[in-house]
Amino acid sequence: MIRYALICDASHEFEAWFRNSDDFDVQSDAGLVECPHCASTEVRKAIMAPSIARSSGKSAADPQKMMMEMAGEIRSHIAENFDYVGDKFATEARAMHDGEKPERAIYGETTPEEAIALKDEGVPCAPLPDPLVPAQAKKLN
Repeated sequence: MIRYALICDASHEFEAWFRNSDDFDVQSDAGLVECPHCASTEVRKAIMAPSIARSSGKSAADPQKMMMEMAGEIRSHIAENFDYVGDKFATEARAMHDGEKPERAIYGETTPEEAIALKDEGVPCAPLPDPLVPAQAKKLN
């Protein structure tokens, strides 16, 4: 995982995590990287100071371990507070946006084309990185 400092065309600054350095470019080119403040997809990487380890005698925290713990906390929060709608995500999100269903926190799957269509329609949604997706309970037939 890699963290980038990002900035949108309205000068809103925010951070986001990506699976690897190419993931930002792929998602940005597809219009899937969006400013959380104004929903602009005109987002670029901002200048960011490198993280430098210090030799102060104290052992530095393991960043990968910290990241995995944080991802686990986020996964738990999503599992406890969001409804999993599976491959019906686009249909559910669109119905809530159009006022046909009451709004609630959901997550699920959709195709890249459908995600772009939702964005074009003004339906608020964002991709959920794989490390943050809760494990689904297996169905017994």
